[in-house]
Amino acid sequence: MGRLTFGELRWPDSADFVSVAKEWQADATTILLGFVWQGYDSFRKNVLSQIDCSQAEDQLERSITQYLTPEVRDAMTGYEPFHMEQGVYEFETRELAPSQPPLYDIAFVLRQNPRIMWPLEAKVLKTDGSVGEYVKEINNNFLTCRYAPFSSEAAMLGYLLAGNPTTAFRNIAEKAPCDMSDNVNFIERSHKISIHTRSVPQGKTYPVNFICHHLIMKMCLV
Repeated sequence: MGRLTFGELRWPDSADFVSVAKEWQADATTILLGFVWQGYDSFRKNVLSQIDCSQAEDQLERSITQYLTPEVRDAMTGYEPFHMEQGVYEFETRELAPSQPPLYDIAFVLRQNPRIMWPLEAKVLKTDGSVGEYVKEINNNFLTCRYAPFSSEAAMLGYLLAGNPTTAFRNIAEKAPCDMSDNVNFIERSHKISIHTRSVPQGKTYPVNFICHHLIMKMCLV
């Protein structure tokens, strides 16, 4: 691409988020995901326990993400080599203007090079069978390197309104298709992983091997 962004001028070289973060802590990904689950616990207490989620109908994905994000951010110490942002653009895989670049729902952003991000994409699952849009995010964006070009891992957040997380995982695995495995660090959570080989655009050195984390978060507590 001929025309450069501020980020490309300031940080012309970008490594894998996971590799850089592991220089800080070997279990950096586990720490990062722990913040997400801690944030969800606070979100359950401060928001979900106070409402009947079945009455919510409008702007579900955006509103859940907007209220979940600060709870995750509050779980962080502030000393991590990354911070968290909501609604951040991925300029690396942009198309020519006037097209808008990809926009992440949430992303952990490396402080030393903010071009390098670990994204989390959210999708509302109205039932444990309505996983079509969730699967599209994986196949059309993560596995094509449109999302997370500088990270060998990323996450999908499934905001489950009705049904069972186990059934949702099974339906995602069937439609993707992919093999779901337990994340041994979050065995008590509705958290699986799938391992993929990505299609890397010619001339790019993005990570080929990719781990997708699947976090199914129940929204209705009754």
